[in-house]
Amino acid sequence: MTASPTDSSFFDVVVVGAGLSGVAAGHYLQTQCPTRSYVILENRQAIGGTWDLFRYPGVRSDSDMFTLGYSFRPWESDASFANGPDIRAYVNATARDEGIDRHIRFGHRVTSAAWDGRQARWSVSASLTAPGEATREVHFSCRFLFFCSGYYNYEQGHEPPWPGRESFGGRIVHPQHWPAGLDYSQRKVVVVGSGATAVTLVPDMAATAAHVTMLQRSPSYIVALPAHDRIGALLRRWLPNRLSHPLIRWKNIVLASAFYQFSRRRPATVRRLILRQAARLLGPGFDVQRHLAPSYQPWDQRLCIAPDADLFRAVREGKADIVTGQIECFTPTGIRLASGQEIAADVIVTATGLELKVLGGAALSVDGVAVDFSKTVIYRGAMFSGVPNMAVASGYTNASWTLKCELVARYVCRLLNEMQAHQLEVCVPVNDDPQLPTQAFLDLSSGYVQRSAHLLARQGLRRPWRMYQNYLLDLLVLRFSPLRDGVLRFSAKPASGEPRD
Repeated sequence: MTASPTDSSFFDVVVVGAGLSGVAAGHYLQTQCPTRSYVILENRQAIGGTWDLFRYPGVRSDSDMFTLGYSFRPWESDASFANGPDIRAYVNATARDEGIDRHIRFGHRVTSAAWDGRQARWSVSASLTAPGEATREVHFSCRFLFFCSGYYNYEQGHEPPWPGRESFGGRIVHPQHWPAGLDYSQRKVVVVGSGATAVTLVPDMAATAAHVTMLQRSPSYIVALPAHDRIGALLRRWLPNRLSHPLIRWKNIVLASAFYQFSRRRPATVRRLILRQAARLLGPGFDVQRHLAPSYQPWDQRLCIAPDADLFRAVREGKADIVTGQIECFTPTGIRLASGQEIAADVIVTATGLELKVLGGAALSVDGVAVDFSKTVIYRGAMFSGVPNMAVASGYTNASWTLKCELVARYVCRLLNEMQAHQLEVCVPVNDDPQLPTQAFLDLSSGYVQRSAHLLARQGLRRPWRMYQNYLLDLLVLRFSPLRDGVLRFSAKPASGEPRD
C-alpha cells in the first residue's frame, strides 16, 4: 500500500480537514502506521478548523481542555476552559512540533470522491484556491479516505428570515462571520439566541457595551463551573506531566460520564439542581422559571457552561439581561416582540445556530453510484454501510469532541495495519439485515440537528450499528474488539481487478 515515490498525487491515506481531528489523524498515522504516506487537505489557509473560523468576542471551549486537548500532548494550564486563540495556538504547536504541518495542503476544498472497486482506490477532486491565483481543480488518489472536517457548514450559519430585517439602522452580525474591528463599546447590543455561542458572547460583550440583552425564544440549561481545575492544579504541582496529565484527564472523563448518566436516569433531580444554582447566583428578583427552565430534559440538548458564573454575574450586576419571547419583526431601532415589547439596539448579533453539512459538502460515489448518506447506517460510529475504505471522525454530544476523534483515528490505524499484514485492499461494513431498526444519527432535539436530520446517516438500535455516547464503551470497542466481526468485510484485489472475499 506504499505510494510510488514518482506519483506525487497518490497517497495511502487522504485526510480531509486540519482541525483538531485532522491533526490527531496525522499524529496517529505517523506513530502507528509509519510506512503509510498521507496528506491532509484543508479548505482554509490555516490550521485549526472551527477554532480558526470562529473569531467572535470571548470564543472559548465549552468542554474542559484536559479532554478537549490531546491525550498525547498535555494541556499545560490550569484553565479548564480556554479561549479560541489559545486553542488555535495549541493545535498549531502540535502540528508544528510533530511535523504534521508538512503534510498539510492549504486552500484545498474537497468537492468529490469516487471509489473504483476495480482499482480499490479513491479518486479525490479538490478545488484549489491559492493566494493571488485563480481557483483550479486538482486531483488525488488514495487507498483510504478519512474525513476529519466535522459536520458544520463553514460558509453559512443559520439565520431565520425575520421580517423587517432590512429596516434595522444598526449593524447585524453572525458570530460565524465576525467582522474584524467591530466597535460595540458603549452601545446597546442584542444577542439573539440561547445556546453556547450566546452564553459565551453576552458576558464578554457586556464588559464594554452599554448594555447587552440575550433575547431567546426558549431557554437552555446553563451550568456555572469553575474556570480553573483546582484538583488538577494540585496534581500538576506534585506530579510530573506524564503522571498528572492522564490522572486529570481520566478524572474529568469519569466525572462528566457520571453526571451525564445521572442526568439521564434522574432528569428531574438534575433539573432541580441546575435551576437551584441559577436562582442562588441571580438572586430572588430573577424569574428563573421563565428564563432558565427549558421545556426539555437535561442533555436532550447540550448543556451550556458559564465559567466562574460569568453570565450570571453580568446579569446580576445589571450589565446584561435575559428576555424570553418571540420576535415579531426588526425595526429601525431594534427588535419588536410578539408581546409588543420593543428592545432597542445599536448592534444585533444573530447567535441563532449552525447549519450541518455532510462531509463538508463533498459528493461521494461508489463504482459510479452516488452515495446518499441518509440511506446508510453508521458502523461503530466511524464508517458507513456500503462505503469502502472510508471513515469519518465525529465527536460526542455529551463530552469533548477530541475523545471520540482520537479513538476513531486509532481505529483507522488498526484497519490499515490489519490490511497491510494480510495483503488486503478493501474493507467495507455490510448491513445484511433490511429490517435493522434505526434512529437518528444524533440523538439531540437541538434546532441545528433537527433541521439537517434528513441529510445524515442513520444509526442502528444494536451493535455494531449503534452510536454510544459513552467514551468508556467506545474505548473498549474501537481499541480492543476484533476487527473481523462478520459485518466489516475484508477483501483483496485480484488480478482481474474485481475484489473477492
